[in-house]
Amino acid sequence: MKDAFASIISHIGEDINRPGLRDTPERAAQAFEFLTQGYQQTLDEIVNDALFPSDSDEMVIVQNIELYSLCEHHLLPFIGKCHVAYLPTGRVIGLSKIARIVDMYARRLQIQENLTKEIATSIRDVTKAAGVGVIIEAQHMCMMMRGVEKQNSIMKTSAMLGAFRSREGTRNEFLSLIKHSY
Repeated sequence: MKDAFASIISHIGEDINRPGLRDTPERAAQAFEFLTQGYQQTLDEIVNDALFPSDSDEMVIVQNIELYSLCEHHLLPFIGKCHVAYLPTGRVIGLSKIARIVDMYARRLQIQENLTKEIATSIRDVTKAAGVGVIIEAQHMCMMMRGVEKQNSIMKTSAMLGAFRSREGTRNEFLSLIKHSY
């Protein structure tokens, strides 16, 4: 990867040997590996059996989980926040595991629509929840820095599974509870 970054830098007309760029290919390769570390993780490793018995069947919400991802079309960042809710059925997942699931999928080349669905499906599969709702709102550098250059645009996506899809009251409760944050 280091050689690929060196080639890219040279192809744009820069001198790869000038002091400010001499170590850039190595740093860029390390940064890209970090930004795509989700490919090296699995859902089982992330969850690590952090499922706990609970009598609660009320909605659990974790909101404003910051996320950083790379657009699979331009390799430019999109940055935002994710709101996750689920209805437990006898067990709950460790709080930090929800954020780690978000990060695992965000640290892959993505489009926001798929990211939203992957998070929701994974949380449903792991928790066996009666329903899962996920909303992501993000700003996409591929739209802000290039192309149409719209600085204030925000993309919002949602995935509503189980009771969040079939019961309007459940969906509305979720939306109402997170409303002040987005």
